[in-house]
Amino acid sequence: MFLAIYIFMRLLKEKIENYEKSAIVNALIECGWVKSRAAKMLGITERMIGYKIKKYRIRREGIGLRVKS
Repeated sequence: MFLAIYIFMRLLKEKIENYEKSAIVNALIECGWVKSRAAKMLGITERMIGYKIKKYRIRREGIGLRVKS
């Protein structure tokens, strides 16, 4: 029983992190990689977006060019 709860919580955490990373990357792309604008769009501070970029190792070079139509 405890193992099932542990596995569920790990999977939930992973899904949340993937969603968060995706939201940050999309905001950065949409804002031309201007962190202050992306942070404002997401409703978080510039400090927080900097922390998340570092945490998820988001790099401009590692992201393909995606244009929102």
